[in-house]
Amino acid sequence: MDAAPAPSPRRVPDPQRRPLGSGDEWVDGPRGRFWGGFGAAGLLVAHRAAGVLLQLRVGWSHFGGTWGLPGGARKEHEDAAAAALREAGEEAGVPAGLVRVVGESVLDYGYWSYTTVLGVVEEPFVPVIADAESDDLRWVPFAEVDALPLHPGFAASWPMLRPRIESLV
Repeated sequence: MDAAPAPSPRRVPDPQRRPLGSGDEWVDGPRGRFWGGFGAAGLLVAHRAAGVLLQLRVGWSHFGGTWGLPGGARKEHEDAAAAALREAGEEAGVPAGLVRVVGESVLDYGYWSYTTVLGVVEEPFVPVIADAESDDLRWVPFAEVDALPLHPGFAASWPMLRPRIESLV
């Protein structure tokens, strides 16, 4: 009978080669529970005539049945713009190559942060429900956003975000 091979010495993975964390986890802290171990980001994309692209969150999701931005958890070492564009592509079929990123707004609680990435497009595209996280996607005129049942975080930030994004389209 052959002897078992000698175990190889344990190697510590090279931090530049190891897989990056997905960030798909809840974070709890003094201000509540939030999605995204490395924070989260959403894309507020606007067109001069069409308004802003909003997502109706599916009922089973956190604050389901409310309108907000396509977005989600940031991956480890992923910047906010890359995360917002990736998530918006995954959730709403947003063509990243058509979006010109023009700014950011950051809500930082210390243990968790959310970055709203501001983007503009020259022509509105047709959004596509590309995963199970959306019940609807719609271009909403700026003046009509407040009439929708908004995600609480987006509702709190919209009064500050609206004049910024309107001035950039």
